[in-house]
Amino acid sequence: MSYPALAARTAVVTGAASGMGAATARLLVAGGARVALLARRTDRLDALSAELTAAGGQALAVTADVTDQASVDAAAKAVHDAYGQVDLVVNNAGVMLPNPLAAGRLDEWTRMIDTNLTGALRVIRAFAPDLIEAAADGRTADLVNVSSIASHVLFPDYAVYGATKAALTQLSAALRTELGPRDVRVSTIEPGLTDTELGGHIDNRELREQLDGMFSVIPALAAEDIADLIAYTVSRRQHVNLRQSIVLPTRQA
Repeated sequence: MSYPALAARTAVVTGAASGMGAATARLLVAGGARVALLARRTDRLDALSAELTAAGGQALAVTADVTDQASVDAAAKAVHDAYGQVDLVVNNAGVMLPNPLAAGRLDEWTRMIDTNLTGALRVIRAFAPDLIEAAADGRTADLVNVSSIASHVLFPDYAVYGATKAALTQLSAALRTELGPRDVRVSTIEPGLTDTELGGHIDNRELREQLDGMFSVIPALAAEDIADLIAYTVSRRQHVNLRQSIVLPTRQA
């Protein structure tokens, strides 16, 4: 779909090196927005930026690790130096590392919490002042947090992942009470089974095969489906806040 309301907007998309982040960046740029691409993988960011720029769009590759405060601070400076004030933030960076709780995988717990929750908070801290100022100037301002149906649907062995996503969904709800009165929209997107690289990080063979089995029987969502929903959400009239969207493959619904 085409979203004319995206024209002239300035966006930050985290986790932009692949999957939903890359698809969202492509759609925002196609709609006329200039987009700062944030992720850890510099080579992929550079390739995506080159692709979008060659097509006539505006895209800035900014290497950043949301688990590192200094990295996020440096990324925010790079974005501000290049583009100035941001009016759209898509908090998409995330990692899914399921294992039974009894496995005691503190390394995975820490990584998921640092990426999915604290990482999102770091990005919000860096760009919330921009959103508030943009709204005060009468412009549309959006914060979109990409959560998961795991925030409210229970999956065995996904307890910590689900907890981080539930926290992100709750954070979004709480932020609406703070930012909504200041005309900043806060939206949560909760995808179901989606074909991205997320499952590729699972090191538990049984759980990985279980996920592969789901993909074999359920036609999954594509990253572009999520991007389309995000673009639709942030293209509504300024006084309309789609606060929470749950999107599932039809056979999973």
